[in-house]
Parts: sequence; structure tokens; C-alpha cells
Amino acid sequence: MKKINRKNFLKKSVLGTVALSTVAAACNAESATSTDGVPAINTGKKYRWKMVTTWPPNYPIIGEGLEEMAKWIEAMSGGRMKIKVYGGGELVPPLESFDAVSSGTAEMGHGGAYYWAGKAPAAQFFASVPFGMNAQQMNAWLISGGGMALWRELYAKFNLVPFSCGNTGVQMGGWFNKEINSLADLQGLKMRIPGFGGKVFAKAGGSPVLAAGSELYTSLERGVIDATEWIGPFHDYKMGFQDIAKYYYAPGWHEAGTNLELFVNKPKFDALPKDLQMIIETAAARYNIWMLSEIEAQNNLYLDKLIKEKNIDIRYFPDEVLDQLRVYTDEILAEITASDPFAKKVYASYDAFRNRAKNWAAVTEKVFYNKLQK
Repeated sequence: MKKINRKNFLKKSVLGTVALSTVAAACNAESATSTDGVPAINTGKKYRWKMVTTWPPNYPIIGEGLEEMAKWIEAMSGGRMKIKVYGGGELVPPLESFDAVSSGTAEMGHGGAYYWAGKAPAAQFFASVPFGMNAQQMNAWLISGGGMALWRELYAKFNLVPFSCGNTGVQMGGWFNKEINSLADLQGLKMRIPGFGGKVFAKAGGSPVLAAGSELYTSLERGVIDATEWIGPFHDYKMGFQDIAKYYYAPGWHEAGTNLELFVNKPKFDALPKDLQMIIETAAARYNIWMLSEIEAQNNLYLDKLIKEKNIDIRYFPDEVLDQLRVYTDEILAEITASDPFAKKVYASYDAFRNRAKNWAAVTEKVFYNKLQK
């Protein structure tokens, strides 16, 4: 074998290392200015973002889950993106979250799309429709049925990018301080109920009130409202409604599977490297299934606690009340779609998907619940 000259070997190694470093630097420089105008991946830039929410600070499952989601994003990004989560009122009032993110005061927000009905009537379809789709059907429409494209088209007008980010599943009908035996019992009743449900309630003669979660206990306790819907046994128990209201009603006709949203300032999202964009989308998707699973598990336990520990008697809305509320729902949907072209477009997609999903559920899940699950 030819004898290796140590001096020449070291010289060549150094020159090789320099050459590789030069090539790597050139590649990095090239990737930092991609031809499609999208910022490059792994630029090393750090992002420190704020998330405002409509929920009380550290709210069980929903708010706590958002704190976890911030950790997921930080971990997946290798520490390049950190998000500070603010409960409603800590940085901006709960129902001003939409405007705060739209204007860029905060980069991200979390809430329910029906809170913004006054700004965009069509937004309500991306939260819940009375007598509408359940959680898995809503997810299917948004992810695989064209709903997401419509949602993003609508929110782009407000400088926002929306993501499905949580679902409550089927909710309860609410807490009342009087029995509901007929439609007449809704006349003049002041109830916290948002979105389409509130409009239907008004048509039935009630007085709907839009209020953030942090205000509900005090409002119900002081008689500012006569009734409130919220979510389900777990969150309702934590709010203490069982201590100040007499009657707990089912089913949640107004919210059969309420989709919650993460909304991000569009200019700031578009300016992110592609990997960080995908990390945010992936974290929202993980939160979406995590929240639904956690609420399902906790509602099982807390329904039992309400019945056995608090002696709560679950009531059911009479059929005549539900039947008339369904009629009013159809009237409200007809009015909204007639007055707002985009709402008409969204509802056409929503309704077509719902009808197909309903037909499929009729021969599968409906049969399972009614005949097989005893």
C-alpha cells in the first residue's frame, strides 16, 4: 500500500471541509429565497405568538387543552415557535377575540364561529346548526366534504385562516328555573343561547342573550337570565349550575356537535415557513380529536355525579316543543340564506352533505343505538 503523507492528508481534509461548507451555505442562501415566494423551511427564526380565546382563563379541557396544544407546537417546531395562551378578558374581552386576531393585535384566537354571526351570518354554519350534524358528520363535511374550502373563503375577507380545533359533541338542552311543558313556557324566557339556536329561540317567543361563559353563573344566579345552555354534564357541573337552577333538559337540539375553531391572522400565517404552517394545522387536528374524546369521557362520569350526588332529575323537551323548534329552524335558515348570498352557498353544501350523512346513519348508527345497544 502507498504510504499516506500526513501533511497532505490534513491539507486535503481541510480543503474538503471548506468546500462542503461553501456548498451548504450556497444551498441555504438559495432555499431562503424560494421561487414561489414562500419563506424557506428551517430559517432558524424564532416566533413568539399570542393566542386570545373566548373561554375563561385555564378553563377545564378547552382552555387547558389549548395550553397543551401550545406545548405540542413548541415541541414539534424544536422551540422555534412559542405561543402564549390568554383566557377571555386577560388580553382582550372574550367576544373581541375575532377582531383582535383580524387586526393583528394577536396572532391566533380560539372560540366558536357562531359568536361572529353579526359580522358574517354564514359563520354560524361552521359551528352548529339546530337539528343538524353531529361531531363526526361535521368533521366529515369540513375535512372531506368541501366545508373547509368555504370556511377559508369566508374568513379570508377578515384576514383570517380557520382550522377545526375541538368539538363538544352532542350538548345538553340547558338549565332552567321553570319547567318546559309546552311552547308557551318559552314565551318571554331570557336564555343565554348563541348562533342559530338563539334566533330559533327568539322566533319561539323567547329572549336570547349572547354572553361569554365567565358571565353565566352570576347572570343565572341573579336572575339576569332565566336559563342557560352551556355544554354538557362535565362543564356544567364545574360551572355550578346544578346549585342555582332546578331543571336540566335534554336533548341539545340547538347544538348536536359544535365545531370549535382556531383562527390565525392570515398575513402572519402566510409569512410562516411551510413547516410551521403544517405544524399549526397538525396541532389543531390533534386537539380536535383530543377534545372530543376528553369531553365524551368526562361527560360519562359527570352525568352520573349529577344524578347520584346532586339528585338532578334529567328532563326532556316535549315532542311538540321540539317539532315546533324544527319548523322555526327551517324558517330561520330560509331567511338567512335569502338575505346573504354566501350563507346560501354554504348552506347548499352543508345541507347536501347532511342529507347523505343522515341516510347513511339511518341504516347504521340509528339502528345500532335503537336496537343493538341495550
